[in-house]
Order: sequence, then structure tokens, then C-alpha cells
Amino acid sequence: MDALLTDVSAGYSFSSNDNQVMVGQMAKDFAEKNIRPYVMEWDEAQIFPVELFKKLGELGMMGVLVPEEYGGSGFGYFEYVTVIVEIAKVCGSIGLSVAAHNSLCTGHILAFGTEEQKHKWLPKLASAEWIGAWGLTEANTGSDALGMATTAVLDGDHYIVNGSKNWITHGKSGDVAVVMVRTGDKGDSHGISAIVIEKGTPGFTHGKKENKLGMRASETTELVFDNCRVPKENLLGVEGEGFKQAMKVLDGGRISIAALSLGIAKGAFQAAVAYAKERRQFGQPIANFQGISFKLADMATEIEAAELLIMQAADFKNRHKPVTKQSAMAKYFASEVAVRCATEAVQIFGGYGYTKDFPVEKYYRDAKLCTIGEGTSEIQKIVIGREILR
Repeated sequence: MDALLTDVSAGYSFSSNDNQVMVGQMAKDFAEKNIRPYVMEWDEAQIFPVELFKKLGELGMMGVLVPEEYGGSGFGYFEYVTVIVEIAKVCGSIGLSVAAHNSLCTGHILAFGTEEQKHKWLPKLASAEWIGAWGLTEANTGSDALGMATTAVLDGDHYIVNGSKNWITHGKSGDVAVVMVRTGDKGDSHGISAIVIEKGTPGFTHGKKENKLGMRASETTELVFDNCRVPKENLLGVEGEGFKQAMKVLDGGRISIAALSLGIAKGAFQAAVAYAKERRQFGQPIANFQGISFKLADMATEIEAAELLIMQAADFKNRHKPVTKQSAMAKYFASEVAVRCATEAVQIFGGYGYTKDFPVEKYYRDAKLCTIGEGTSEIQKIVIGREILR
């Protein structure tokens, strides 16, 4: 058992710091004023509210981890997790888009870009002047990313990119995308590179927008490349290192999906507690019945456990320690907790929980994506297993 716990909590304080409290209150206030009144309108019509993200950018929440020298807020992962949780408590869709923009596109450029590339793209991303997208998945390569078919062939000073990507957050509205392309043999982990492609580049378009069960206000589309000529200086890092880069980016991204899951779980739990206190049956609030109070007890306990896993992963990330196992554990557990909490919230609401007049049916729909995106629960278990058996 000791081996599993090695260096889990060294130097970590479980109390919130001043920045977390400040950022959390700002995110909470923003969500209540600018998101909650429109949640169902955006969900029903699948509206991706671009202007909302511009406002978030003005408050520094679209460049939370970006250093101030590149126009960002310069915070760490504790503050970042807090922002996502507070937004996701109100709307999972908006929380998802904030997470994808920060962790994937922006995070990839921050981690692997040159100084010139960082100064070129990060200020626009951190302010949300530009919305970012990130492309790894393809129609026939979900978890099997090494089988990707999208290629980039060097032709003089440009790469010629052909192929398509699927399930891309901000694929239509994004102004810039970090895209993984095959520059070597299929199946070779050293045959994939990462390249930045700006909107408006000839041959770069978006495909169909997905009609999803949940997260409907977070835009998801195809990216399509047809002889798309991209300057070779848009390559991130060294050719052939794209897969390794993507895996490191996903380590951080999984913390953000865990935070998204936690926010959804907390939102569903808080709604269920409030309803259980108000709803009366047999002359008393249903919260008085053991069948209901035990559900709430299970939800509360799992939420606490998920939060501790997430903060542990955030601590590792802040201290630049290997975080693969911790982020996979946090993402796996928190996403499954989100599904269980949302399910129990619907049950506590009864028939009302199945209607769109009450908030828990949306938490129920949104939660499921958390067990799929940025690596399914099954993939997380593979990652965790490999790490503990090294």
C-alpha cells in the first residue's frame, strides 16, 4: 500500500488559497448573472454563445494558466480547477468549452511553442479574441489515435494537409486549431506531428455540427483539410513529436474534465438537496426519509472524494511532477461520480426530474460526456493499470 501512496501529499495544503477564493467568487458571480438565465435557451437551440467567451476572456478566465507576459492570468491549476467547477455547476456546456480552450489548444501552444509562437497566438487566445480548437480524433480513430489518416507532407516552406478530424470542440467557431497530423508511417508514435492552423487558411473548413445528447451549447464539429497549405513555421516542436506532446496535453486536460465532472456533480447535488428539503410527502419533507438521505449521503461522500483526487492531481501539476496516474484517476472517478450524482438527483426529483422545467435532467444529459471525452473511462483504467504495474 505504501508504494501506491508515495509522495501523494508532500507539500500540499488542503485549504483554499486567497486566489482560489477570489477567482471562485468571480466565476460564480459571472455564471449566475451571465449564464444561468440562458442555460436552457442555449441548450435547446444548440447555441454556442461566442460573445460570452469574449466576456470570460476579459476577466482572464480563458487564459487562466497562461503567464502574464503572454497576456494571461498567470494562475496555477488550483485556480483553474476552481473556475471550471463554478461554471460547470451552472452549465456543463460552458464549462466544457472553457476547459477545452484553456487546456487543449492554448495549453498545447504554451507547453510546446517557441517564444515567437507563444507571443503570436497566446495573447489572442488568453483574451478570447480568438477561440481555440484542438484536433486529434478522427472518424475511424477514437482511442486508437496512432491509426490517424490525416497527413501533412512537406512541400518547400509549407505542409500540405489532407484529411479530417471529428468531435472537435469549437470546430466551426474556432479561430485557430492545434491539429495532430501524420508525417510518418501509420501506427508509428514518432510519425505524428502537431501543427497550428489558422481559420481562413485555404483548404481548411469545418464539416457537420453534431446533434448531441448533452453539452449542446458547446459546439462540436468536423474539421476538414483539402490540400491545406500551412507554413512550416507553424509546426509545434520537432516533427514526429506530436503524439508525445498530445499525451502530455491530455494529462493536463484530464484534470480539467475531472473539474468539469465535479462541477456537474455539485450542481446536481445542490439542486437535489434543495428539492429534498422543499418537497413534502406524507406530511414532511422527503429529506427526512432514510431512502432520500442515504442517496444524499452517498453523493456528498463521492463528491468529496473526487475533489480530493482532483486537487492532488492539480498539486502534482503545479509542482511539475509526473501526473499521468493522478490525472487519469481523477478524471475516471470524478466523471463516473458525475453520472451517479446526476442519476440520483433525477431520482430524488421523481417525475419532475424528467422534465426540462427543473435543472437536473440537463445535468443528467451533460454528465455522460465526461466519461467519454479526453479518454473514456476504460482508457483511464488502462492508463492507471500501466502506471501502477510499471
